[in-house]
Amino acid sequence: MKKFTIQHTMKKYFKEKASLTVFCAILSAFTLIAYNIPAFRFAANDLNGGFEAVVIISSLVVIMLALNYFVYYLILWLGRTVGKCIVALSFIFNSIALYFINTFDVSIDDSMMGNVFNTQWSEASGFFSLGWVMYVLLLGILPSIYVIARKVNYGSVKRMGANIGGTLALTLAVIAANIPNWTFINRNQGPLGSLVLPWSYTVNSFRYHSAVRRMNRPEILLPDAVFTTGSKDVCILVIGESARRDHFSLYGYERETNPLLKQDNVTTLAATSAGTYTILGVKAILSHTPTDDPMEILPNYLYRSGAEVIWRTSNWGEPPVHIDKYLKVSDLKQRYPEADERYDGILHEGLAEEIKASDKQKILVVLHTSTSHGPVYDNLYPEEFRRFTPVCTTAELSKADLGELVNAYDNTILYTDFLLHSVIGELQSLPEDWRRCMIYVSDHGESLGENGIYMHGVSMSMAPKEQYEIPFIVWMSEGAARVKEIKEAGQFNVFHSVMDFLGARSDIYDENMNIFE
Repeated sequence: MKKFTIQHTMKKYFKEKASLTVFCAILSAFTLIAYNIPAFRFAANDLNGGFEAVVIISSLVVIMLALNYFVYYLILWLGRTVGKCIVALSFIFNSIALYFINTFDVSIDDSMMGNVFNTQWSEASGFFSLGWVMYVLLLGILPSIYVIARKVNYGSVKRMGANIGGTLALTLAVIAANIPNWTFINRNQGPLGSLVLPWSYTVNSFRYHSAVRRMNRPEILLPDAVFTTGSKDVCILVIGESARRDHFSLYGYERETNPLLKQDNVTTLAATSAGTYTILGVKAILSHTPTDDPMEILPNYLYRSGAEVIWRTSNWGEPPVHIDKYLKVSDLKQRYPEADERYDGILHEGLAEEIKASDKQKILVVLHTSTSHGPVYDNLYPEEFRRFTPVCTTAELSKADLGELVNAYDNTILYTDFLLHSVIGELQSLPEDWRRCMIYVSDHGESLGENGIYMHGVSMSMAPKEQYEIPFIVWMSEGAARVKEIKEAGQFNVFHSVMDFLGARSDIYDENMNIFE
């Protein structure tokens, strides 16, 4: 009888129409409670208690309730069924965003949305876990079913105007009353705004796509370059992924993560990245100066100037590359079917032979790797490089044992050591009278649980050093060149250093940015 009564009550509940006012109030309250606890936790930690904290947090509660109510009411009244679908999708997106905020301590800013829109399926699949499924099911799909199933009485135009007008008036009144306390919002608008759902990913998606439109404007060509030397020069530029400097034994790390490179007579420079995410880091490596303008990047510039340029990548996020020999892993797999496409070793397949086959005097090879990209670091290297054990195998890094997490990450650095040693071996196999050089620089660093922060993507204004202190490693054939005594280098040094090594000169060349004597 009790079961029948519950079923009967539920059927009756979903058959009856709720007023749009009540429906939106429920959705607004649910959004506040289910998705925005991290935002209020941040506010409470920053304010450190007291009457002012109570006033500000209470005001934030009222403002967020009112704004959510306003948006839900407007979307549902104008969109009806379509509006319900939009709200339902926002709940699913909220659940996914909340999972990443709680699990990886990320901030949903425009740079993070850039990571989202540019992440490949092979990378995204590494984040899936039981926790992710539970977040999406309980906080995304189930509330969405309620939104779709609940019948609503949308009311009249007059009622809609009264609700919208009243909500806006309340919001403005609360904001006006809190003007003396608004320094907190001004001081924390970035980090706080990145935690407020669904506004964080909605606003920052527009901000990211606006930036992409600016970046994808027609490329501005640099002044024509000429090659001033007649020697045969080969430079291999290896762009690392998420490699932090302090986990390379070449830089003093207590573990031996570079047993091969320490035998290769390499030069190490302390370097800092221009950003904490791939798009910005790679752009800086390929650009001659910091700029928001779509200036011609290094491979395009040298290719247009007559050099042989080869690009091989297992990654993404570079500006548009305009060369003939741009090869992804799928392209290399077709060319070398016996190669293992799961690891970055495939980028080396047949490389020396391809370099030897070129009839150009100046050759640039770019290998864009993905060797240390989380969250499941243990998937990025072959079994024989699982030297530091036990290793973390979960994507839920906040639940991982930090020792196991570091073990898995250090194994990626050990594999990077092997890959760079192999590049040096390929360069050594070329004719001895050719000038040869390898430059390795990472796009950014990586957090491994320090202060509860994982992976990368934190805004540079707040980023920990683990996310921007990167390795910069150089190898040269005997007599090819010497590295200057430089205390610290940056990613913008790469452009001018490669130009110098290949003997290229133009009006934009800056000797002060060149690492070679």
